[in-house]
Amino acid sequence: MIEPDVKDWTWVLHEPCPDCGYDAAAVDRRRIGELLRADALGWTAVLALPRATRRPDDSTWSALEYACHVRDVHRTMAGRLALLLAEDDPTFADWDQDATAVEEGYDRQDPAVVGPEVLEAAEAAGSAYDALRDADESTWSRRGRRSNGSVFTVDTLARYHLHDVVHHAHDVRRLAVEATRSAYDADAGAYAEVTARVLEEHAVELDSFAARVGARGAVLEIGSGGGRDARALEARGLRVRRTDVSPGFVERLVEQGHDAVVLDPLTDDLGGPWDGVWAQASLLHVARDDLPLVLGRLAGATRPGGELLLGLKEGHGERWSVHGRVRAPRWFTFWTEEQLRAVLDGAGWDVSAVRRSEGSDGQPWLTIRASRRGDG
Repeated sequence: MIEPDVKDWTWVLHEPCPDCGYDAAAVDRRRIGELLRADALGWTAVLALPRATRRPDDSTWSALEYACHVRDVHRTMAGRLALLLAEDDPTFADWDQDATAVEEGYDRQDPAVVGPEVLEAAEAAGSAYDALRDADESTWSRRGRRSNGSVFTVDTLARYHLHDVVHHAHDVRRLAVEATRSAYDADAGAYAEVTARVLEEHAVELDSFAARVGARGAVLEIGSGGGRDARALEARGLRVRRTDVSPGFVERLVEQGHDAVVLDPLTDDLGGPWDGVWAQASLLHVARDDLPLVLGRLAGATRPGGELLLGLKEGHGERWSVHGRVRAPRWFTFWTEEQLRAVLDGAGWDVSAVRRSEGSDGQPWLTIRASRRGDG
């Protein structure tokens, strides 16, 4: 039985959400429309999966039901935004989301219909926020209220709206990861081509890692992708075990004559003990609550004093993105340095260096060097 959600979620306007990592204060309100559209694209990818209509248990919505709710959140919030802009201090009509789910039969709707409806609703809401990008503060501070007395401004409604939908992507994160894996499978060749060149700053990390691991050291590579880093590490005298969670990448590597296996670091046997683990830009899609387990398992498969190279995107929360040579949406988890240091420490790694850099798209990255803590 689905229990009604009676929590008051307005606290997310004042503090980060511990589940999805959303930080309302860190959001650029001029990008609200863009972020709503990107999130909607992710739902179309999730709804294409066979498991989208199945509930994970009797007390949790299926991805289809969450998508129906997200669609209706967009419609409801767009209506409230229009009211805020048209009237002085309006009171919003009540909306019982749980009653709506039952009355409209969310569980019986067609994913092929719901996906486009989510896109359409997100586009309408996003366009309304886009129109406010250059609005003055008096517009963003216009006020209204719910019947329970909770006060919203245009600004806080926008931030609350965005959290509502990205949090539900977190609710279906297992399927989001599965959809992301399928996206890489579909465009493995194009991705390998565009990432084939070793950039200068990347070569610095390869040199440093190889020197710390030592000649002939055995390295477990998590996320070999197109094979660029494995080739570079081998050229520096290391022995590399190629793995990837994407069968599309592994098939390409095997066709090229390499020994490579499909491996999920969350669940599969990691072998070892390894002298080093190379995880550059390969744990970007691991769910926030799974990364501590993944890093702990990698530590358990590494000898004491063994090295780790970890590269992740810096930021707050989780979100879908469509960019680069991968055409379908991919789901990313973002991390702050403080968060990563805490997770690594708890997993048995001692951080020795943190380097910040910026991708070609302006996205900030964190590259972390760490070593496996000794057993004693």
